Amino acid sequence: MTFNRKILASSVALAAATLMATGAQASMSDDAVRIGYLADMSGTYRDLAGPGGLEALKMAVEDFGGEVNGVPIEVFSADDRNSADVGANTVREWFDTRNVDLVAGLVASSVTIAATKVIEENDGLGIVSGSAASSITNEHCTPNHIHWVYDTYPLANGTAKAVVEQGGDSWFMLTADYAFGHALEGDVTRVVEENGGEIVGGVRHPFPTSDFSSYILQAQGSGAKIVGLANAGADTVNAITTASQFGLTQSGQQLAGLLIFLNDVHSMGLEATQNLLLTTGWYWDMDEQAREWADRYFERTGKRPTMVQAGIYSSTAHYLETVAEAGTDNPEQIRAAMAERPVEDFFSRNGYIREDGRMVHDMYLAQVKTPEESENEWDVYEILSTIPAEEAFRPLSESQCDLVNN
Repeated sequence: MTFNRKILASSVALAAATLMATGAQASMSDDAVRIGYLADMSGTYRDLAGPGGLEALKMAVEDFGGEVNGVPIEVFSADDRNSADVGANTVREWFDTRNVDLVAGLVASSVTIAATKVIEENDGLGIVSGSAASSITNEHCTPNHIHWVYDTYPLANGTAKAVVEQGGDSWFMLTADYAFGHALEGDVTRVVEENGGEIVGGVRHPFPTSDFSSYILQAQGSGAKIVGLANAGADTVNAITTASQFGLTQSGQQLAGLLIFLNDVHSMGLEATQNLLLTTGWYWDMDEQAREWADRYFERTGKRPTMVQAGIYSSTAHYLETVAEAGTDNPEQIRAAMAERPVEDFFSRNGYIREDGRMVHDMYLAQVKTPEESENEWDVYEILSTIPAEEAFRPLSESQCDLVNN
């Protein structure tokens, strides 16, 4: 099913008819549905989510007609500046003064972990679309948030496993020194060792970092076949650029970008990124459904969407459809109702929400095209294989989430 204007309008009409037929009374708090979008709007992660993610959210609201069950949908936003304190304080202020119903966006994992604690304290609801740390639905799970797009577990299972199978059995890890980087480093270490490889060294860098010279020199000195980049956004771009300047790949070592976004590849160009393996939750040109939505997004922004921006639309549409069907914006009821509905749209294949809050769906192993293979500036990935939903994410049998174990 493709989430377009006609289908969304049909969903609203069906929900309204159902409510009228059963005599149900809408229970919408404060006569509005209020969505607060919290993200890095100006820093390291600006391009992978940022203002583009806000546009995707607004698209979902507009496609829904700007209202649900007769009340308006209000959207407001804030720049968290990649600060856990700023993020937590912003969300607290939204609950105290703006009666927020849904906190959306949520990119840097440190910000997300802090913000979801505030959401839980206020018995609210959050949908995490940009963060990568798998701990968000593991040791940091709450009954008040859902993790939508991807996390470090499938990134490691996809990219690291593929690289080791191709002979990259000795690794040096270059890791962003905060929750996301630590989680990704841990998941990659597990996958590399389980597949017969070894981690021969590593270094953690501050977040964010502009000068990677000393770190790349350490990676070169390690003798590792693979230099794994457990960072994202501008940090990844700077690391790859520095590695190129120092001749790292020319000397026989290979880079493994463990969290590469479409905007990263586009900004660096195919000459610098060609043949990189990566794992993604979605790609704009992967099928007709994806292209249809991506074309609409391109008309608004002049850019092709990242998997995070697509996921923000998908999660917002799923939330609004659930509110319409349930006739309430009560966070507890909506969280439960969202989990009862499959997530099958232009973004998600075989998607559903587990009890730990993880939205499980198919992931994809991709390779960056060479300049000769690319047909246009946004034609950058070849999808090599699908990682089925049940295999992609951390199995519940390994979960440390209290919602699973109690």
